[in-house]
This record gives sequence, C-alpha cells and structure tokens, in this order.
Amino acid sequence: MAEHPAYPVGLRLFGRRVVVVGAGTVAQRRLPALIAAGADIVVVSPEATPSVEAMADAGEITWERRRYMDGDLANAWYALIATSDPETNAAASAEAERHRVWCVRSDDADQATAWTPATGHSEGVTVAVLTTEARGRDPRHTAAIRDAVVEGLRDGTLVAPHHRTRTPGVALVGGGPGDPDLITVRGRRLLAEADVVIADRLGPRDLLDELPPHVEVIDAAKIPYGRFMAQEAINNALIEHAQQGKSVVRLKGGDPYVFGRGMEEVQALAEAGVPCTVVPGISSSISVPGAAGIPVTHRGVAHEFTVVSGHVAPDDERSLVDWPALARLTGTLVILMGVDKIGKIAETLVAHGKSPQTPVALVQEGTTAAQRRVDATLATVAETVRTEDVKPPAVIVIGEVVKVGPEPVAPPMA
Repeated sequence: MAEHPAYPVGLRLFGRRVVVVGAGTVAQRRLPALIAAGADIVVVSPEATPSVEAMADAGEITWERRRYMDGDLANAWYALIATSDPETNAAASAEAERHRVWCVRSDDADQATAWTPATGHSEGVTVAVLTTEARGRDPRHTAAIRDAVVEGLRDGTLVAPHHRTRTPGVALVGGGPGDPDLITVRGRRLLAEADVVIADRLGPRDLLDELPPHVEVIDAAKIPYGRFMAQEAINNALIEHAQQGKSVVRLKGGDPYVFGRGMEEVQALAEAGVPCTVVPGISSSISVPGAAGIPVTHRGVAHEFTVVSGHVAPDDERSLVDWPALARLTGTLVILMGVDKIGKIAETLVAHGKSPQTPVALVQEGTTAAQRRVDATLATVAETVRTEDVKPPAVIVIGEVVKVGPEPVAPPMA
C-alpha cells in the first residue's frame, strides 16, 4: 500500500457519523476541523484531555467514557484511531477495514486507509498537503509547504494575476504599530489586491515598497485640501477613487478606531454609498509597551489600564479627559500623541494626587529598528524629554508596571 501515492479527495462529512477512538492530544488537534465540517462525532475513550472534555460539555461531540469495543465503527463514514494502546488501534483499524470505513491511524500510517494532510485555509480556499509515501514522512516538511502556500495566498504573492481578487470599495486597514510583520494577514492581503493605497505617516511604510508598480500610493499628509480641512480632503479622495470602481486601501497606523479618525471616514463613505470594510489593527497602546518589556497589566500591580490621547493639553478648553479622575486611578496610564504635552500632563497628575515618583517610560518608534526607551518619573519626565530629545511618535506609560520587567535593553537591529 505504501508503494503507491495517496489519492487526494475532500470528504463531505456534514451530518455523517465519525468515530474517534482515543481522546488525547492527537484527537484534541483533529476534532476542531471535524466539528467545523459538521460531522456527527462520537468519541470513545475512558479518559479525555480537558479540551476534549470541554467539547463534550458544549455538545459539540458525544463522548462515550469507555474503552473501544468491536462494533463501535458500524455505520461510520470515517474513523480516527488515536489511542496509546497498539492492540486497541489494531483492532479498531481491522474493524474499519471490514466495514470499509476510511480510517486514519495516528500510530502507524502504513496500516491506515487514509492519511491526514497538513491543512490551512485562506479566504474560502483549503490547502491540503500530502507526502507521496507513508514511509519516511516528515510532518514538519508538509507543514512548512502548507504554511508557505497559505501565506502566499493571504498576502497576495501567490495569486495568479488573472485570478486576482479585486473588490471595488474601501478597506480601512489598521497597519499596526510600525513593524511591517505586525499587520494582520487580512490587511496584508487587501494591500496586495489594492489599486490605490492612501497611507498615513504612521502606517508601516516598508509595506508600501512591496506593492506592484501599477498601485497608486498617495501620502495622506500631502493631499491638497484647499478650502477643505485635511480630513475632509482624505474622505473625498477615498470616495472619488472608490466611485471610479477601484479597490482602495486606507492604510492607517495602529488601529483605525483608536485615535485614528476611522469612524469619521466610515461615516463619510456610508453617506456617499461607498462600501467599506474595516480591518482592525494592533494598537500601539498595548504593543509598543510590550515590545519595550512593559506589560500594561500585571498581577498584584495593575488591574486596569487607561489609554488617553495627549494631543490636547489638560488645561485646554477642548480637552475631554477627566485628568483628576485619572490621577486617582491605581492602574496603568498609557498616553498616545503626548510627547510635547507631557510636562503639563505630569504636572496636572501630580497636582491631583499622583506621586511625583510614579515611574514613566517613553518608547519612541516602538517595534521598529529605531525603537528606544527612556525612563523617568512624573517629577522628571518633562526635563528628560528635553535632554534626551524624545520625538514623536512615542508611547508614554505611567505606572508601577514600568518597573516590573527586566532592565530595558535595545531591540535587535533589523
């Protein structure tokens, strides 16, 4: 049997009986896909991992808490044999052969009538990779091929040009904190499908270099706006290109809805009747502190964190922030866009009861090769920003979590 390659086929198991013998880690890995396929799953095993037990408690599978018995595979369409007892596996496999049930064996692929491929999914496509022989199979090799294919489909590098997906409209894509690897796979795929990309200054600029030559890249900061406010000009540019039947990506730093004016753009597109997809991004408010070794929460130190925009000073009449209330909190305070206002912010927090010795960390150009961290206290942060020449973009973390991690070190250069 092993001298011949396997014949690849997709099984449609919706509503059909599938029997899994064994409820250990192998079954735990395989069950989610069987559940997603809509199979009627019976698991036969005296014991189960906590995850398999949770599936049974949720009604996703039927768990018969006993050892395998001859006859368990009657009327089954598919079987997975995955116990730690070779005799049980052999007996169940023999029954599957008698009943002509396709059977996978976790302990002996040569004795199985079916093999489980390394599978992955991308936008309605299932990728399944099988080696040609049972002997000498290397699961890591098939998994690596699977991952390469799926990644190529997700980021658009593997799609044939004439099959390229193209959806007119706008995708509002959160690019993450700066490192191009931290954009979501969906965001990267939409970039690969775009005709026009309107990008923020804080978006992951390295991704723009990967775009095909035909893609029009527009710097949002350089859109001429004449009598329009800058945001109105951006809204109009999005609408204009989308109404021309183009696939438009609005690439923003961080997450579109975290101080990114994302909803303003969504509202403008909705009023113009332009379809819009929002792709969340990794917010710098959490990821940048994490990249610098600072957890925004930590057991016994901080049970909450608050994210605040610092682009308006506390004494500015336009401020919507309740700074006295923030000063009373015992958790972590994360300030975005506040480098040039940090002196006034620190002064206000101290005036309302925050200790002047409260630790502060400023993380400039977080997650990029230029990342650097500067530590201070509320009492010294204004002077530290001046002497250390801290520039935007920088995330400011205020609270005891600043001292939780090991001594800060410079990030590895890309």
